[in-house]
Amino acid sequence: MPLVTMTELLELNKNGNWAVGAVDVMNQDMVRGVIAGAEKVKAPVILMLAEVHESLVSIEELGTIMIDCARRASVPVCVHFDHGETYSSIIRAMKAGFTSVMYDGSHLPLEENIQTTKEIVRVAKALGISVEAELGQLTRPEGCDDEGIEENPDLYTDPEEAVRFYHETGIDALAVAFGTAHGVYARQPVLDFNRLQEIRKKTGAPLVMHGGSGLKASDFHTAIDCGVKKINYYSNMVFSVAQTIRKKLNEAEGKTYYHDISSWAIEAISDDIADTLTRFRSNGKI
Repeated sequence: MPLVTMTELLELNKNGNWAVGAVDVMNQDMVRGVIAGAEKVKAPVILMLAEVHESLVSIEELGTIMIDCARRASVPVCVHFDHGETYSSIIRAMKAGFTSVMYDGSHLPLEENIQTTKEIVRVAKALGISVEAELGQLTRPEGCDDEGIEENPDLYTDPEEAVRFYHETGIDALAVAFGTAHGVYARQPVLDFNRLQEIRKKTGAPLVMHGGSGLKASDFHTAIDCGVKKINYYSNMVFSVAQTIRKKLNEAEGKTYYHDISSWAIEAISDDIADTLTRFRSNGKI
């Protein structure tokens, strides 16, 4: 299967009642596990590297691995730069061969967010690269796992602003805030599906849901019914995989080598992703 853009996957799902899963990775084991899980259930998938994880691996270093593995996969794979907050980092991702980028200017005033996003879209379109951008703010920022933070509806995406933002910037997908948060939930969040539905109706945009860890299957299905076409996923996977590895280490007899841990991780990630993509209804779409 060819390496694809986010736009191609969204087109595949244009009239479908499912969402493509987008998974953050930070090493080769994670890349291999995610692709194996997608192949297991015959689902397209998006591999993502978040800017916040550059403290662990560079865009260029992991990007090379992501792209190579994507090209050899038996399902369509998009390689996406997640939550890029600076113009320079997004340009680096484009130069590294990422087929899709996300600019996160949600912390900026609306006018500044629009102008910077427009410039990124201008460059990306010339290179055939897809662009996602965010309007409104999730309760917890990327990389934050503070379970004590409460929801703040004042930060959610405004439907009227979303219309202007989507059409003026020319982005391919719109990330919205409606009650989800990054990290693992201490309790089930209250999601504003009416807001989500209104945004979809007024903009016609493919919507992106960030903070997809730990929600009920029914929440995912309702979000998809309201226009969500891409769901980001990370925290629940890495937490559950860590618990699996801990259990295996505790139960192991004799010597344990690092490559044993690597194999366990790939298998656990593959199983988790197969289940998750099935929950997103993207299984069997290839």
